[in-house]
Amino acid sequence: MISFESADKWYGDYHALQNVTAQVARGEVLVVCGPSGSGKSTLIRTVNRLEEIQKGRILFDGQDVHARNLDLNRFRSRIGFVFQSFNLFPHLSATENIMLAPVSALKRSRGEARDRALQLLARVGLANKADAYPGQLSGGQQQRVAIARALAMDPPAMLFDEPTSALDPEMVGEVLQVMKSLARDGMTMMCVTHEMGFAREVADRVWFMDEGRIVETGDPESFFTSPQSDRAQKFLSDLRAH
Repeated sequence: MISFESADKWYGDYHALQNVTAQVARGEVLVVCGPSGSGKSTLIRTVNRLEEIQKGRILFDGQDVHARNLDLNRFRSRIGFVFQSFNLFPHLSATENIMLAPVSALKRSRGEARDRALQLLARVGLANKADAYPGQLSGGQQQRVAIARALAMDPPAMLFDEPTSALDPEMVGEVLQVMKSLARDGMTMMCVTHEMGFAREVADRVWFMDEGRIVETGDPESFFTSPQSDRAQKFLSDLRAH
């Protein structure tokens, strides 16, 4: 579903992604972890071209993400992206936030889009918040609306960029619960997260990044019980100490 082929990215002189070659299979749940500044968020943001690469190729469902003739808006409408900071429109209700893209990008009728929005709100446990505005919702509720909004475009894959890191600890669980249910339904998911419990329980594979490289990949059991690289061993022991 997602393929990185010798991808390189610089910010000026800073080499943010270094020769990344890896694949995410259809229906796979992948967790990307690593220390701050290791390139995790940059990597996930290259998949829908929020960040450009300077060398190599990235393919999404067979399509070259950086092709010159790519219709970027149409392409992005096929990839669900959930940000760290929700990015909901404050002047729109939960339902209206979810309806916006299907009506404007997919040209669905408002009635059809509203029915689907209510269905998705129920799915993320917020059926009773349909008319609430973002300012009336907790952080965890806002993030669940953001997930529902991404799902409204019926994307074949979902990208999560540290979806719980802006949340109070007691709200983290409610968002992870929704992500777990998506994983159970077979959604292709690429998640940058510090939630190692989620990675252990839900991921099919883990990529460990450091200094712009994928240093280690493996199934969660192997990665957490016997990491191969010194860098991953140190990262995990620091996490446990913390």
